[in-house]
Amino acid sequence: MAGYTPMMEQYLSVKATATDAILFFRLGDFYEMFFEDAITASRELEITLTGRGAGQEERIPMCGVPHHAAEGYIARLIDKGYKVAVCEQVEDPASAKGVVRREIVRIVTPGTVMDSKSVGDTSNNFIVGAAHQSGRFGIAACDLTTGELYVTSSSDSHETVKNILNVYRPSEAVGDEASIVAIQSDRNATARAILTTVRDEVDLTKLADQFPDEQWNSHELVRQQAVARLIAYLDETQKRSLTHLRSVKAYDSESFMSLDAFTRRNLELTETVRDRSRKGSLLSLLDRTRTAMGARLLKRWIDQPLLNRNEAERRLDAVEALNQDWIKRKELRDELGEVYDLERLAGRIAYGTANARDLNALKNSLKRIPAIQELCQTLDVVSLNALAERMDACSDIADAIERAIADEPPVTLKDGGIIRTGYDSKLDELREASQNGKQWIAELERQEREATGIKSLKIGFNKVFGYYLEVTRANVVHLPEGRYERKQTLANAERYVTPELKEKEALILEAEDRMFDLEYERFIALREEIAGQMARLQRLAESVAALDVLQAFAEASAERRYSRPSWTDGDGYDLTIEEGRHPVVESVNENGVFIANETTLTASEGAILLITGPNMAGKSTYMRQVAMICLMAQIGCFVPARRAVLPFVDRIFTRIGAADDLVGGQSTFMVEMKDIQVMTEQATKRSLIIIDELGRGTSTDEGMAIAQSVIEYVHNHIGCKALVSTHFHELAHLESSLSGLRNGCMAVKEGADGVTFLRKLVPGAADSSYGIYCAQLAGLPETIVSRAYTLLNEHSSFDTSGFNSIANSLVIKEVATATAYSEPVSQELGSQPVIPTNDAIQLSMFVDAAPSVKPAKPTVNDKLLDKLRKLDVMRMTPMQALEWLNDARNQLTESGDH
Repeated sequence: MAGYTPMMEQYLSVKATATDAILFFRLGDFYEMFFEDAITASRELEITLTGRGAGQEERIPMCGVPHHAAEGYIARLIDKGYKVAVCEQVEDPASAKGVVRREIVRIVTPGTVMDSKSVGDTSNNFIVGAAHQSGRFGIAACDLTTGELYVTSSSDSHETVKNILNVYRPSEAVGDEASIVAIQSDRNATARAILTTVRDEVDLTKLADQFPDEQWNSHELVRQQAVARLIAYLDETQKRSLTHLRSVKAYDSESFMSLDAFTRRNLELTETVRDRSRKGSLLSLLDRTRTAMGARLLKRWIDQPLLNRNEAERRLDAVEALNQDWIKRKELRDELGEVYDLERLAGRIAYGTANARDLNALKNSLKRIPAIQELCQTLDVVSLNALAERMDACSDIADAIERAIADEPPVTLKDGGIIRTGYDSKLDELREASQNGKQWIAELERQEREATGIKSLKIGFNKVFGYYLEVTRANVVHLPEGRYERKQTLANAERYVTPELKEKEALILEAEDRMFDLEYERFIALREEIAGQMARLQRLAESVAALDVLQAFAEASAERRYSRPSWTDGDGYDLTIEEGRHPVVESVNENGVFIANETTLTASEGAILLITGPNMAGKSTYMRQVAMICLMAQIGCFVPARRAVLPFVDRIFTRIGAADDLVGGQSTFMVEMKDIQVMTEQATKRSLIIIDELGRGTSTDEGMAIAQSVIEYVHNHIGCKALVSTHFHELAHLESSLSGLRNGCMAVKEGADGVTFLRKLVPGAADSSYGIYCAQLAGLPETIVSRAYTLLNEHSSFDTSGFNSIANSLVIKEVATATAYSEPVSQELGSQPVIPTNDAIQLSMFVDAAPSVKPAKPTVNDKLLDKLRKLDVMRMTPMQALEWLNDARNQLTESGDH
């Protein structure tokens, strides 16, 4: 550092302690950056890069931002993945000897951002600490803005670790080398995270100081290590007391349904597949919360469905009570709407960044709690009464704020106007002195005007010269000589002071300075007093958030006509859903009609449903809705069905849609096989498996072989409930060899003018997919469509001349359906097409080559006889049989065949 100025030497020594961060170095009213930091910041923040002399021959790169606007610039750098070290002046420049002493007061990282605008009111910002020991993996997750801290542990299976991380989706993770390797394996959950490797040693001695009420002997060692590692990192970066981190919520990962990343994505629980937006997800549909903390808790409940039947029943009891009493529900929603974000208010108070308006927001929120408690108690439900009893209205805190803080305080803390008159006698005396002094100034101005005869004379004030008398140039001649001392000359006026004015100025400014300092002291004392009650405020916030989610479930259930699910007896296996609907697809349906379907998966009647049917007929939507209904029940919400009797599902596995992993070097088919591998390895008899289009992505022979072997494995070895869709119609024969499998297909209605998709699941197997017609609906060029029909006809054993002309003259009917809204649900939604009866039979790929002489085109009689042979008469209802006969008669009448 030889040759640099003293200030630059100070900068370099501070920078040496934060080499991995951009250093914001406070110089007066600006934060300055130098050298590589300046080049990086000017590029990322799009600010001017300049230079500065630093004692060397060459000027060094420099850029800066105003201190009052620094948070916005810091947030932009954090969003881009940088760390920022904030270096402040820690002594008064007026009393400093030499260079003002400066220190780093905090290091801002993606996981330690405290600005709620950057994080989002309804989102958490988790940072995780990880530990690995003796085949066990510990994860501690903390949101510094709310003071939440969770810890759990599991086996060191990468799949288990991934599922835990997917609950938190951290923006930052810290751990030893083994932990970081395990975390890094889940690119889905840590795609936006900064991963920091720290030393292997963990100091557990500080846990008792940070969490004085926690019984650490009862915690597994790997959990203690995860928490200790995280707290050590937060201490190092935040450089202040973390008073709002005083409790740890420990839980077993086995207490909640484990959901892998593909299942979360395919079911679109918290974000859509197409654009990863919240709108169009289950979270968006159910979010009728009235508080930000309720919205955050709702997401966690969706991410962690319960495996505890009693807890699920308690939630459902509360939802039912709120659902049935819409008047009290509306009153409760109105009261909750006036409650601010208690978690983040408490976090800012403990962190020392809350201003007077934050305290008033806390006071106004606390005043709503008694009314909320009363409403819960009048509903007379055990779970709601328990919530009300746990709520501490913290009236003493509200009263303290009411006594101290003015009704309309300023945002800043050091400009006065914060403390209410009457709160502090000394402060009132100073205010009176300041006020009297200003009145004296006003009286002096009047007297000087009368004495000089200058009506335009005025007394002003600025921070440089203090109080002064200002006289226009034209009136200077009217001033008596010897009494006024010139202080400043302006273009059109002169400014003067008098001995009396300077004497009074000293008294006024001294009173104001002391008054502002005293107000700040009183405010800080009150804020620290409230910070000491952090545990009470956090417990209250938890109860209010839980109540908010329960009323949101009730509101959504009432609006969408959901019903309360019930559970199969004991550890029952069977699943029965009557008139089930897909919640999200139904909600975006423009014509307001959704075709409901039945689902029965039982040990006696069959636990595996093999679904065939045309493209766009609704297979994928149907399978998803079964999974969604199970999940909604286990978070404690009513479900979109007329009746649902459900078992407790320990896992939901989904394999839906095509997705490759280019970064990982895996094709679409390989990704599908990896998903199937996870299913077969982790599924139990209590699981639910959803597989859409099993076996695609490879040759027909191999795909069909894999599909059949997977189905047989699920049937013979796992024994869980499963919904499997396929275009391999030949697999329908499995119904005769696997006792627990039944065939189902999406119904179509055939008439003289074509086929209409009914979106209804019926027993039996389909024999056509209408894929070429779907390609035509998608807008493929007519040349491609016609050629496809020609190639299909060439592989048909029948003469299908004229088929193309029929296809080109199709009429599309609008039938009750769901509207496409996003991938992947949208793949099977849209207008209900009417498709011409295919004169060609779709042949199996295993049939011998077509004969050289084509048989005559089949008549309507031939086709009806073929369909009659395939009818599953034993599964048809009387009405379905009559409808089939009526359609057959109409076809015969219109064709002229007898």
